[in-house]
Amino acid sequence: MEILVVGAGAMGRWFAGAVNAAVAFTDADPETAVEAADDLGGRAVPLDADETFDAVCIAVPISAAEAAIADHAERAERAILDVTGVMSDPVAAMEKNAPDVERASLHPLFAPGNAPGNVAVVLDVDGPVMAAILDDIAAAGNELVETTPEEHDDAMETVQAGTHAAVLAFALATDDVPDGLRTPVYDGLDRLVDQVTGDDPRVYAEIQERFDGADAVADAARRLADADLPETEALYREASERRSSNGVDDQ
Repeated sequence: MEILVVGAGAMGRWFAGAVNAAVAFTDADPETAVEAADDLGGRAVPLDADETFDAVCIAVPISAAEAAIADHAERAERAILDVTGVMSDPVAAMEKNAPDVERASLHPLFAPGNAPGNVAVVLDVDGPVMAAILDDIAAAGNELVETTPEEHDDAMETVQAGTHAAVLAFALATDDVPDGLRTPVYDGLDRLVDQVTGDDPRVYAEIQERFDGADAVADAARRLADADLPETEALYREASERRSSNGVDDQ
């Protein structure tokens, strides 16, 4: 089986390294495709070629996902999938442009450098090609988590957009302090800042553009900034109650 990976960036490379198949890369930057092929043992092909493949994996930025699916769906002989990080729109686009092949949407819930981890999966149309791909990803140590496009995209408003906004706001609003004056809470957030700002900022910007979540963080920060002492205590209690109701146990 040979798979065309459309987008030779970090996530496309992660996918190529996780599957046990021959891989071809294509990218808007031909040199990037050549570099990925050299690094991972595949081959580079032109972006506008007519060559078809057993499967096509769309690994482009969120904003380019639907257009890439429309452009490359006909190159998929048996299966098409995406690893773009959003699910509702790509699933609909794949159904529209590739109605007769196996289809899935995958979202690795980690930066490629932190693999393996949980991989959200929407299996729209099952079949032997998709089964083999998912088996390979699981064999690479990842945990496959079945979901729906709606459930996934709703969750990403909190898991990604809201979380990243809170971490970035901390980074923008605070100054560094001497080691002896740091607390465990500060150090924990500081490590998260390194993680969030250490990767391609465009990826995080696209998440903020696609998913709501930052506004809720801003609203919560404003409530805290405007609160007096009793109101601040009430906000801490509210936060604790919200975590308890969501099944979060700090012990």
